[in-house]
Amino acid sequence: MVPTGVYFDTYAGEASLLKTTRARVWTVLLVLALVAAPLASGAYLLGVATQMFITLIAVYGLHVTVGMAGQINIAQSAFVGIGALTTARLGEYGVPFWLAIPLAALVTGAVSVVFALPAARVKGFYLALTTLAAQALFPIVILGLPETWLGGLVGIPVEPLTIDGHVMSTPTQLYYFTLALVLVATYAAFNLHRSRFGRALKAVRDNDVAAEVMGIDVLRYKIQAFFVGSMFAGVAGACMAWVLQFVTVESFTLFTSVWYLGMLIVGGIYSPIGAILGVLFITVIQESLHEFGAAIMRSGTHEAGGTI
Repeated sequence: MVPTGVYFDTYAGEASLLKTTRARVWTVLLVLALVAAPLASGAYLLGVATQMFITLIAVYGLHVTVGMAGQINIAQSAFVGIGALTTARLGEYGVPFWLAIPLAALVTGAVSVVFALPAARVKGFYLALTTLAAQALFPIVILGLPETWLGGLVGIPVEPLTIDGHVMSTPTQLYYFTLALVLVATYAAFNLHRSRFGRALKAVRDNDVAAEVMGIDVLRYKIQAFFVGSMFAGVAGACMAWVLQFVTVESFTLFTSVWYLGMLIVGGIYSPIGAILGVLFITVIQESLHEFGAAIMRSGTHEAGGTI
């Protein structure tokens, strides 16, 4: 949607991502504000923002699978966990971050295809059950494998993120690193809608029978939707591994997958802006409730101390 009265003389202008000068100015101001945020924020707020960026990358993946292709996915947390475990194992072999991120994305996408093959032939409730099975199998498989492979119940320590020989461990450094990745993921998510692949996914979502009549390979695009959506999850998992510096299956639960899906639904599933708004809204509400609960507990402690 563009403001009334705005028209384009060329196709390139109409197809551009930021169609108006106002949109370009606000985008630049937003990016500058995010870059300058550490100057006015403490470690707590930077940590919250870092986790929000990681969550947004994962929700972008859900937007591709659910919003663009219409395929319900209740296993995004498991795919994030696969990306985190892959990154942890690659770190043990000294793989640099610029190679670990795409490898984690590709491994996660490849694993998702295993579940996408049967899921691509079912719809609705049955598709939800299929992806739910993937989420349920994730901890069972990890805990069933030898502990030396993926850590088992104990988990895997993660080597610190190192860029050009410098260890990135402070909240500010991790904030800027995840900010850079979420900007790239945002650009990719918005541009998917303008691509041939994105248009095919939306055709499959709206009416897969009509899409197949038009020559679209529905089964292939459904599988690719899971693959691409899980690649976003793999990138999010890599970031989470470096931020937490320890990976265990307990961090990637069904509750988290439902939480991701809820964020997408709250913001709006059909646009990347919905993913941004949903993650921002839920994160603000969550942190506000945490602060409110902590304030109540502090006030109760003070009253109890005064009574004694």
